[in-house]
Amino acid sequence: MKRFFLLSMLCMAIGVQAQQQQNTVTSILEVLDIQTGERKVLKEFNYHAEAPNWTRDGKWIYFNSGGLIYKIDTEGKGDARLVDTQFVSKCNNDHILSFDGKWLAVSSSTNASSGYSSYVYVIPVEGGTPRLVTPYSPSFLHGWSPDGKTLAYCAFRDYQAGADIYTISIDGGDEVQLTSAPGLDDGPEYSPDGKHIWFNSVRTGLMQVWRMNADGSEQTQMTFDETRNAWFPHVSPDGKQVIYITYHVGDLEPGQHLANKNVELWLMPATGGQPKRMVELFGGQGTINTNSWAPDSRHVAFFSYRLNENK
Repeated sequence: MKRFFLLSMLCMAIGVQAQQQQNTVTSILEVLDIQTGERKVLKEFNYHAEAPNWTRDGKWIYFNSGGLIYKIDTEGKGDARLVDTQFVSKCNNDHILSFDGKWLAVSSSTNASSGYSSYVYVIPVEGGTPRLVTPYSPSFLHGWSPDGKTLAYCAFRDYQAGADIYTISIDGGDEVQLTSAPGLDDGPEYSPDGKHIWFNSVRTGLMQVWRMNADGSEQTQMTFDETRNAWFPHVSPDGKQVIYITYHVGDLEPGQHLANKNVELWLMPATGGQPKRMVELFGGQGTINTNSWAPDSRHVAFFSYRLNENK
C-alpha cells in the first residue's frame, strides 16, 4: 500500500521531471470551442510545455516549461515570454491565477531541496518577488477562492494514508485538512461562487470526480464511469460547466496521471448529470492540470503532444 502512494507522488512529480526531456516532444497548445467542438491550434513548441492558464482579461495564456513560467498572447502571435519568478525556478504544472487577475500562485521545489519537494508561492502576475505560503512539503496547488483569501491544494502528510486536500490562508499560517479518505485525493478547485470545491478521488477504487462544500462537508461523487479514471475537474467562469480529463482503465493505475497516453476531455453540467466526450488526444500529464477556461466560458486551452522520433 505504501508503495502505491509513493508511486502516486512520483507521478505528480513528472511535471518537474519533464524538464529533463525537453526535446523529446512537440507541445501543441490548442483551444477547444465547447459549443461547436472545433479544435484550433494556437501554437506549437519544440520543447515540453504544460498546464495552460487563461488570464481573466482574455489576453494571455500562462504555462510552465523547464521549471519556469511563460506566457503567450491568445492569438498565438510572437514568442512565449518568460515571467520573472526570481529564485522560484523549479515550478511544476500546478500553477493558477487569482480570480481578480492580479496574482500568480505556483508550486515549486526549492534549490536546496534534497529529493522531491513542492511548496506553494504567490507572485505578482507580471512577475516579481515570490512569497512562501505553505510551511510543509510536498504541497501541490490547484485552487484559489474567489474572494482571494484561501488556497486549496493536495498534500502528502502521511505517505501510508495517501494524499489529502488542504486549505490555507493566502497569508500562510495553519493548514486545514478537508479530506481523510484512504488513497489519493487531488486537484481541488473552487467553484466561481466559492460554495464548492471540486476534486478527484480514488476512494472508490477508480479515480473519479467529486465535489464538496468549501468547508469539506458533503463530499459527493459526480462521475461514475467504470471504464475511465477521471482527473482534474475545472469549472467554467460562469459556473455552469465542468471539463475534466480521463484515462482508460488498464492504461495505468488509478492513482497515476502519466504523460504520453491516449486520453479524453469530457464536459459535464456543474449540477451533475450525463457527461459528453469532447476531445480525444495524445497527452495526459500537463494537458489540463489546472483551470484553463477562457473568460467567455466557451473556450478551453489544453496541451496535446507529439513524440519526436528523431530524438
